[in-house]
Amino acid sequence: MHNFASILDYHLTQRPDAVAVAQEGQSLTVRQLHERVGQLAAGLIELGIRRGDVVALLLYNRPEFLELVYAASRIGAVFLPLNYRLSEEEWQYILGHAQARAVIAEPEFVPAMERSAGCLTDLEHRILVGGTPEGSWRSYEALLDGHRGARVDPVDVGTEDLQRLMYTSGTTSRPKGVRITYGNLQAKNLAHIVHFGLTAADTTLVCGPLYHVGGLDMPGLATLYAGGAVVLQRRFDPAGVLESIPRHRVTNLWLAPAMVNAVLEVPDRDSYDTTSVRFILGGGEKTPEPVLRRIMTAFPNAWYADAYGLTETVSGDTFLDRDHALTKLGSVGRPVPHTRVRIVDDEGAEAPAGELGEITLRGPKVFAGYWRDEQATAAALRNGWFHTGDIGHLDADGFLYIDDRKKDMIVSGGENIATPEVERVLYEHPAVLEAAVVGLTHPRWGEVPRAFVVLRPDAKAGAEELREFCRARLARFKVPARFDFVAELPRTPSGKVLKRTLRDVPAEG
Repeated sequence: MHNFASILDYHLTQRPDAVAVAQEGQSLTVRQLHERVGQLAAGLIELGIRRGDVVALLLYNRPEFLELVYAASRIGAVFLPLNYRLSEEEWQYILGHAQARAVIAEPEFVPAMERSAGCLTDLEHRILVGGTPEGSWRSYEALLDGHRGARVDPVDVGTEDLQRLMYTSGTTSRPKGVRITYGNLQAKNLAHIVHFGLTAADTTLVCGPLYHVGGLDMPGLATLYAGGAVVLQRRFDPAGVLESIPRHRVTNLWLAPAMVNAVLEVPDRDSYDTTSVRFILGGGEKTPEPVLRRIMTAFPNAWYADAYGLTETVSGDTFLDRDHALTKLGSVGRPVPHTRVRIVDDEGAEAPAGELGEITLRGPKVFAGYWRDEQATAAALRNGWFHTGDIGHLDADGFLYIDDRKKDMIVSGGENIATPEVERVLYEHPAVLEAAVVGLTHPRWGEVPRAFVVLRPDAKAGAEELREFCRARLARFKVPARFDFVAELPRTPSGKVLKRTLRDVPAEG
């Protein structure tokens, strides 16, 4: 039985009264979570949701999110977490492309879903978590109440069956749907359990968004799989992180680089007891030694595991181990069990130690391909290896170093931004002739988008006009923080924009 939801049945027999999920003074025991998952699964079946149907979530971090993860898996449905920071247009595209049949959302997202209703012909059911439902919306709690005492056995699934869809910013103008199977999730959970020694005594603080693999899978679902508990922070709050640790005796958490910096800057940080934390998962960027030493001071018993991973691999492919935190500074470590890392040159040949090349991955964690995109799948999965597009090298001891991120990718506050997504929107403005977007270093977010724009002859448009144009069509974090108007874009002889040249242009004023 490869169904992730079946692990809940096991823990019901072992520790029914243990806390499984906690948030803001409220908690669900394993027994209570199991009961609610059964009710939700029965409710979804009543709505006509069947094996293979896509159910979308547009929620902040809350227990209902995890209830849906279990319930969808129980009936063989596919769950689709939506990034709540995206724009209405982006939600509409993803829901349509995924052919979602149901969406479970919070009240603030209802107007956007209603405006998209006419375009989403596959979307038959709208379920509201919290608030009073109106029109075509129905209450989440009422759906559960209508099936009190219901028990739905997990359907039998294979390792290749689809467990979830996660849309990620790629190198194209539209997000791509990553097909994550039960086999991928199982391999990830077991790898993280082995690597970090997760047990039922562990408690994971989830302060990153659950729509992201960092929040859901680092180690998140692996902790639940091992019988431990998760504590949910509705939205990231650095002081709240430090308050939650002693209250719940948190043993581990994932922090993107911007989140690490925010926690370290909490004014009275030293007044909190953080000794229960035994490891912190990093965000995959090179952690400078001064920052690493500050982390070690703030969390005296913790191992800070710099990591490398992708949505396509359910996250966490390599981790830097405790013993090499300083001797291999700058490395993201060695691979977890059953995962292979290889560096290849432009011809696909394996590069020797120390030589830069493309990072490729192989193993049961690697995704099944992109949803309804055979071309992108064929480009990424070649000869059994996932070609990440990232540039790195392995040293003589097999430690991985990241030397450059995916082409045209910006990482802002832990969020990936594909520059063609932003450029596509800018090209839609009638005054824009050409546009190129690159990352600009930012003290808080790591990077923010910076746009170089060539206007059409005789056309006029200022930075604020273009910014507002982008805000209506993109998530706020994707909107360029700076606009530079230029006469032309630097290009190679073949016509390709030289983004490396643009990244080196000083940002003055």
